[in-house]
Amino acid sequence: MTGQAAEREAIYRLKMGDIHGLETLVHKYQVQAVRAADLIVRDQALAEDIVYAVFLRAFERIDQFDDTRSFGPWFLRCVIHDAIKAVTRKREKVSLDDLTEIICEGFFPASEPLPDEWIETRETQQQVWDALDQLPPEQRAVIVLHYYLELSIEEVGEEVVVPPGTVKWRLFKARSRLKKILKQAGG
Repeated sequence: MTGQAAEREAIYRLKMGDIHGLETLVHKYQVQAVRAADLIVRDQALAEDIVYAVFLRAFERIDQFDDTRSFGPWFLRCVIHDAIKAVTRKREKVSLDDLTEIICEGFFPASEPLPDEWIETRETQQQVWDALDQLPPEQRAVIVLHYYLELSIEEVGEEVVVPPGTVKWRLFKARSRLKKILKQAGG
């Protein structure tokens, strides 16, 4: 059975009241969803709670789900939305350590750095982490989706329920803000 067919079968089972249909969806989407939520909330336990709650809500409201659409984007959009709400509620600044490593990857040589270079690299990474901490949750979300999950502008827009132009604007603002913060930190 293909992935799409298994997903459709799982949704059908859920609509028939069989909770075992959820196993297929959890197996397919849980890891990606927890990673995405954790990159936004920066709290593994909270990220897991968010994903668990969204799976539970999906089960409870599966009869409202449109079978003609893919479950993944809908589910991930709910996870991202709930993660942003959680950050906003906590009013905490959130870091993106994993995303920073991905962003920094391209800026540093692949060969093993010398001790002086390693210290400089770690300091630069810390500056990037600190800069990412200062982004609003909505900007962090589009950065996570676009750069970490490698979604297209259109897919990011679907996930956060905004038009592609708004996604581009948020990415532009986030990159501009990061440049400004990093420039100030660098002297």
